[in-house]
Amino acid sequence: MSRHHDVVVLGGGNAGISLAARLRQVGCRDVLVVAPSATHLYRPMLNYVGGGQARLDELTLTTHTVMPSGVQWLRDRAVAVHPDLHEVETAKGERVGYTDLVVATGLEEDLGAVKGLETALASGWASTPHLEERAERTWEALRPLRRGRVVLSIPPEPAPCGGTALKPLFLAADHWRREGVLGDVEIHLVTPFASVLDLPFVDGTLTTRLERLGVHVHHDARVASLDGATREVVVASGGGTTTIADVDHAVVVPHYRGPSWLAGLAGGEHGLVDVDPETMAHRSAPDVWSLGDVADLRTRPSGGALRRQVDVLADNIARRRLGEPLRRYDGYTIIPVTTDRRRLLLAEMDRDGTPQPTVRRPDLTVPRTWLWVFDRYLEPRVYRYALLRGRV
Repeated sequence: MSRHHDVVVLGGGNAGISLAARLRQVGCRDVLVVAPSATHLYRPMLNYVGGGQARLDELTLTTHTVMPSGVQWLRDRAVAVHPDLHEVETAKGERVGYTDLVVATGLEEDLGAVKGLETALASGWASTPHLEERAERTWEALRPLRRGRVVLSIPPEPAPCGGTALKPLFLAADHWRREGVLGDVEIHLVTPFASVLDLPFVDGTLTTRLERLGVHVHHDARVASLDGATREVVVASGGGTTTIADVDHAVVVPHYRGPSWLAGLAGGEHGLVDVDPETMAHRSAPDVWSLGDVADLRTRPSGGALRRQVDVLADNIARRRLGEPLRRYDGYTIIPVTTDRRRLLLAEMDRDGTPQPTVRRPDLTVPRTWLWVFDRYLEPRVYRYALLRGRV
């Protein structure tokens, strides 16, 4: 073992940085973040890039500038966790000891889960805003379209705030409406849910909007394969398949899974870290915790959910050391969805899908312009100057 730290955090994204900052605020003096990338993305903005309302450089920060004061950064990639030794192994061969370990790596794209997706992305016939290197291509393909057929998808869970994949659809459709060509563009939406998002308290609004736009919705469905050469998208649903032909562009969000090197801490088919979804403590590995997209918290991942997760988990690390009862996380999460280029609604819920609004009035499930302004322009500032500094 080459070094030891009180709390080691794996991951330099929203979850890892926010938690490290919060730990410092509550008095933890020795926090190490292990993260390989020199850049840090405000990922919720990627769908705005895909819908033509943001540029990639607006959401790209440097890891150095977002690293909380007093937190050490090991620029390396974790490749294994040895809970029996209380050690993390890195790609450069370091062994890092810990008193408590927090896994906040996020998910990995599983491009191979959709046949032909990787080739279609490389050719430019398909795109996805969920991958930073493909986000700008999405708007480049959708903006000039004046007629034809497009397919867009919502990813199956687990996915990083998968419901926000609706943003590019609504933003592009509203653009085509303003250009007077909406009637000449045939839009298909592939959703893994029986309704739009399987959230009754917002599905009515979303369904009405999709119907007005003339969108063909494929329910309980997933994109099974793509072929840019034949311009076909095969959709699987109910044990059968449907082929959508003559597709001009496909916006397909890949499937996701936990990093394979975390297999020893994972459970289930998607490789999520096997934690108690309420306390975020690992079920069998002592002094291991997890939050964010990679944790099996039985709720839909989102950046908004992290605010509550960070608060509970930072407190629970201290509580366990003091022998006090652990706090409980109820699965609160949030899905912001634009319904056009100037309005947005918020779906807030717990892990059971029960509405859990942060305010009773006004009703935030009603699309509003000021909600769009907040999500697009103010929330990035809250993220950078408050959340990443442990203040929210």
